[in-house]
Amino acid sequence: MLEYLIKGALLGLAAGLAPGPLLVLVVSETIRHNTVAGIKVAFAPMLTDIPIILLALLVLPRLPYFKIILSVISIAGAVFIGYLAWESFKTRGVDLDPGQVKPQSLKKGLITNLLNPHPYVFWLGVGVPIIYSALQSGAGSAVVFTGTFFICIVGSKIGLALIVSKSRTFLSGAVYIYIVRGLGLLLLVFAFMLARDGIRLLNLGG
Repeated sequence: MLEYLIKGALLGLAAGLAPGPLLVLVVSETIRHNTVAGIKVAFAPMLTDIPIILLALLVLPRLPYFKIILSVISIAGAVFIGYLAWESFKTRGVDLDPGQVKPQSLKKGLITNLLNPHPYVFWLGVGVPIIYSALQSGAGSAVVFTGTFFICIVGSKIGLALIVSKSRTFLSGAVYIYIVRGLGLLLLVFAFMLARDGIRLLNLGG
C-alpha cells in the first residue's frame, strides 16, 4: 500500500505544480480576484477526472485481449510520463500577466480541464493501469493511490494560490523551478518503472 501512496503523491504533486492551463487559471483567479477564487479552480480535477476514471474502469476490462491492451497502454503511458519529465526539465517558471487574462470561474476551469488532453492521456495511459495493479493487492491500495493523487494535485494548487497571494514572483523564481525539475527527475524514474511493468504485462498477455 505504501508503494501506491508514494506513486499517488509523486504523480499528484507533479501534475499540480507543472505549468499548464489549469495552473494559469488558479494563479490568474488568485491575482485578479482573491485566494478563494483560485482555490475553487484548484478543485476542478476532482470534478473532471473522476468520470474519466470510472468510464475507463468500466470499458477497458470488457475489451478482448485486455492484458495485452493494458500493457500497450502502460508502455504508452511511460512515454507520456517521460514527455512530462522532459517538460519539467525545460521549465523556466510561469510568466503570467494577469492583465491579459479574462476573468475566469470554476465553470471555465472545468471546461478548460475537460478540453485539455492531458487528463485523458494520463488516466488512460498511467492512472488506470496503476489502479488495476493496485487492485491486485486489494481495493484499499487503489483507493490510497487515487485519494493521494487527488489530495496532492488539489493541495499543491491550493498551496500555489496561497503563495501567489503573498508573492506574485514565486512562479518565476528559482525555488519553484528547482521543485518542478526535481519532480521531473522522479517522473523519469517512474516512466522506466511503468514501461517495465507494461513489458511484464505484455509477456503475461502473450
